[in-house]
Amino acid sequence: MANTKSAEKRVRQIAKRTERNRAVKSRIKTLQKKAVSAASEGKSEEALKTFSEFAKAVDKAAKSNIFQKNKAANLKSRTNKAIKPA
Repeated sequence: MANTKSAEKRVRQIAKRTERNRAVKSRIKTLQKKAVSAASEGKSEEALKTFSEFAKAVDKAAKSNIFQKNKAANLKSRTNKAIKPA
């Protein structure tokens, strides 16, 4: 448990940040699933549109240190590889 006022504030800040980061990661996972499922259903145009939205979200997350930049690159690469054959 936090002993000082500043430590209590840090706990509040961390909770707020964690919630925000969790929401961003969840949105990215959803976009990734949408892109891959659209590609597997043969909707290549929709898959590419969703992929560009996904890539933009991943880049923003990497920029704000939610993801490390190499992880962001791996995510984009893996997803792109999954939708390309479609």
